Amino acid sequence: MTTSGTKVFDKRYAGFLFDMDGTLLNSIAAAERVWSRWAERQGLDVEAFLPTMHGKRGIDTIRGLGLPGIDVEAEALEIERGEIEDVEGVVSIPGAVDFLNALPSSRWAIVTSAPVALARARIEAAGLPQPPRIITAEDVKIGKPDPAGYLLAARHLDVPSSRCLVFEDVTAGVKAGEAAGADVMVVTATHSHRMETFHPTIASYEGMTVHLDGAGEMRIVREA
Repeated sequence: MTTSGTKVFDKRYAGFLFDMDGTLLNSIAAAERVWSRWAERQGLDVEAFLPTMHGKRGIDTIRGLGLPGIDVEAEALEIERGEIEDVEGVVSIPGAVDFLNALPSSRWAIVTSAPVALARARIEAAGLPQPPRIITAEDVKIGKPDPAGYLLAARHLDVPSSRCLVFEDVTAGVKAGEAAGADVMVVTATHSHRMETFHPTIASYEGMTVHLDGAGEMRIVREA
């Protein structure tokens, strides 16, 4: 289910489901440092490769390259270790901390393609509140654009995915939210090029607050 930007702001939701990298925090510099070194060792065209690795599980990115003679799981673990060790420059998206702190703990979750240890490290580095519920790469057999992560998060919140608003920043995640039957909000804070989408977009969480009704459902309110 999709909706126009106006309707997203008029609508009440039972749950908010957030991607992490590029949506709640900016880890591009750190991630690209680690992946660049790995790509160079594999003899890849680093400049062409880097745009393809965002928003997906590391193991899916490596497997999709079809490189001969490599242990995909071992390489993914090497990347994970490097990213956990390098969180320099990881920062929150403007307004994200206050926005998350205003949400009832039972009404939001993070759904990330990162492994849990990396996700927790980046969330801490960015100064974001640790999510009450987090779905990571280890929790699903197939990563985004498959909707499994968002469907699982909705079940953990005990709400229908169709009553959720998904916050995403890349095409794979947007497709996952759509396939889960959720509404989608695209966060453009880290975009260097315009993303073509019919979903509503926000540049940051600044100027947005959350109104709770008597049933605990949430509506986003934009400051005048």
